[in-house]
Amino acid sequence: MKGIVIGILAAAAFALYVAAACIPFYTQPQLSKEQEAQIRAEDFYGEAYQGERAGILSENGEALEERVRLIANAKERIILSTFDMMSDNSGKILMAALLDAAERGVKVEVLMDGFPYFAHAWGNPYFLALAGAENVEFRVYNPVNLLKPWKLMARMHDKYLIADEDVYILGGRNCYDYFLGDHDGYKNYDWDVLVLTKAGASLDALISYFTSVWESGDCVTVGKSAFWSHNPSVEKAAGELAALYEEIEANHPGWLKEADYEQMTVPVRSISLVSNPVHTGVKEPVVYYTVTELLSQPGEQAFFHTPYIMCSSWMMERLSQVCEKNPNITMMTNSVANNGNPFGAADYYVHREEILETGLQVLEYDSGVSYHGKCFTVGDRLSGVGSFNWDMRSVYIDTELMLVIDGEALNRQLREAMSRYEAEAFLIRDGEGVRADGAKMQEMDKKQELRVRLLAPAAKWFRFIM
Repeated sequence: MKGIVIGILAAAAFALYVAAACIPFYTQPQLSKEQEAQIRAEDFYGEAYQGERAGILSENGEALEERVRLIANAKERIILSTFDMMSDNSGKILMAALLDAAERGVKVEVLMDGFPYFAHAWGNPYFLALAGAENVEFRVYNPVNLLKPWKLMARMHDKYLIADEDVYILGGRNCYDYFLGDHDGYKNYDWDVLVLTKAGASLDALISYFTSVWESGDCVTVGKSAFWSHNPSVEKAAGELAALYEEIEANHPGWLKEADYEQMTVPVRSISLVSNPVHTGVKEPVVYYTVTELLSQPGEQAFFHTPYIMCSSWMMERLSQVCEKNPNITMMTNSVANNGNPFGAADYYVHREEILETGLQVLEYDSGVSYHGKCFTVGDRLSGVGSFNWDMRSVYIDTELMLVIDGEALNRQLREAMSRYEAEAFLIRDGEGVRADGAKMQEMDKKQELRVRLLAPAAKWFRFIM
């Protein structure tokens, strides 16, 4: 009897703990009418070219190469902000390049989210070798603290790299092999945009945003303890990273040469940075409202890609209103079988028909490789690339960034790249997926089907937290 009572008390304590973590995010705020009035589609269009240029990085291999190039040629300051980073091949390559830059005297600032830091970097000798180096400061956003369950859900989902005051990369790729480099095995497809910003307007906005996160009370510096400075495993890791950089110099010398960014980019009229609030509480849906406002422009053909779509009732209502204003909107997302996020797959399995009823034309990507892209185009001028997923976490919980760019040439570049994925997707019509070449959609294997069916009954709860 005593054991049963203890078990009940333990279960109740765990339930209270989970509630403390989730309840702060259970009720989602909406934008005030005053804030809505400040978000106008016309403000994202420029009247003339101002000197900034941009180019799409569509391949994982080039995404790694250009990151290494920016780091290798930086002279004064490097800023790397990432949701997740691992000490796999691509992660070590980036750490080796950052460590070499610091040894050249470049100021290196790395910002990483607390949960993946706890999972992949805490106590890892490679991260400690980088974080402990001279000229490097490594900070963590919202470190995992089990004594503060009400903050556990808050995540920093931003992904960008800034080199000096000339060039930056911003998009949806994390810093490990799934997203960077030409590797065999599991991978995700995603997008970045490379910006040459001699005029400085968009870079100033991005650095200001970075500073607001970096200097917030939710970030802490890690890796500077004297305990780690002469730890044998950390010293060994530092030596391995130095040797890896020598291998890059020998085997990939082209990665380290300065690029002709004028040739790699096209002129654009304006670049706008759209962001969620950066605090760790429940957030107003700034990015979602802004993106849907841009998509809703009447008469403009609009496309958006998202790995998964998990909507609150307000998000669904907003989507219906947007499609009523502009019926020419196409969404591409992963099919249930192709989705690498089991919670996203289960939610789509349950709510697919409701999404179709909003008026969206839906394409399902079904190639066997999970699609992680977060981008959109509106008409022949606007393009958007960034970290924002169409789920409740990106709308209400995470920090998120999207670059909205006005320029015909970049719009064509992104549309052509998006179209290559769309050509492999299935148009959903009358509940079935059809493709021009007559191909058939893949079916879930038994393991996937079991997982989706088990998660489906709780989909409406998982959408709040996953």
